Amino acid sequence: MGSPANSTDVAARIVIAGASGTIGRAVVKECSQRGFDVFALVRSAGAGDLAELQSAQCEVVALDDTQALHDILARTAPAAVISCIASRSGAPDDARRVDYQANSNLLDAALAAGTERFVLLSAICVQKPYLAFQKAKLAFEAELAGAPIIHTIVRPTAFFKSLSGQVKRVMQGKPFLIFGDGELTRCKPISDADLARFIVGCLSDPAARGATLPVGGPGPAISLKEQGELIFEITGREPKYRSVPVRVFDIAARVLGLGARLFGGGGWFAEKAEYARIAKYYATQSMLVLNPETGEYDAEATPEYGSDTLRDHYTDLIARELPDRAAQATP
Repeated sequence: MGSPANSTDVAARIVIAGASGTIGRAVVKECSQRGFDVFALVRSAGAGDLAELQSAQCEVVALDDTQALHDILARTAPAAVISCIASRSGAPDDARRVDYQANSNLLDAALAAGTERFVLLSAICVQKPYLAFQKAKLAFEAELAGAPIIHTIVRPTAFFKSLSGQVKRVMQGKPFLIFGDGELTRCKPISDADLARFIVGCLSDPAARGATLPVGGPGPAISLKEQGELIFEITGREPKYRSVPVRVFDIAARVLGLGARLFGGGGWFAEKAEYARIAKYYATQSMLVLNPETGEYDAEATPEYGSDTLRDHYTDLIARELPDRAAQATP
């Protein structure tokens, strides 16, 4: 898909669900900058204090409160709904409740209100649905695709935030953790702002009607080890890696799964076993378009969008961290 249009002709009023998350806030900001009348659905009144939501009218609602959702959408009568809803943990119960059911409730309310468009933020990892949250996302994708509403499904590759967890670790002099040789997976990460521009652009792009759109940021695809190399280069530190064998996740999943069976098949053990499976998935699967014929991930086939780079993100993040560290060291 080419660069989305910046027109506001398609929709004057937008309802954004999951508005208090990092992507949701970026989408609210982008919609407001384009002149839309934005209603942000949030779970708590305090979310309205977030800087990115100041331009929107915040509606506090629990997404399992179907009557409240119907009331809000009937009152606001949006031309489009953008869902940035996602489970925070990925645990089976949370995935069913959020990734599927909350989105399904939102879709029902949108249909009842006569909403013309529904744009869904999904994830590229649903191409290989091994995990509970992936199956929940796919179940709603299918429901949305079959609904009488113009829809677009956006599947981003990876977020800058998800690739930033080891920056502080490196700045503390610790080794950068890799799995295997650090070259098991690759991705084309996209910034929150670029992804928000892409999502909002789908409202006015004819090519986005009824489409499922994978999207990454500017290439080339980057491996885990190369992410470490970027951080070491920007911080000026000598590269230092520690390899974690992938099998530790299998061992953890088996042990925790046994605990789940011994204690009734659910609860804490089952949730932690799923976390181990999620960790293994991201340690072994690339976040790129999957070629269905070969079963291989294809970096060249993964669309690129935007201009923000991971290098720029790391540079800004490290620059913000350095003053904080200097202040902590001052007597």
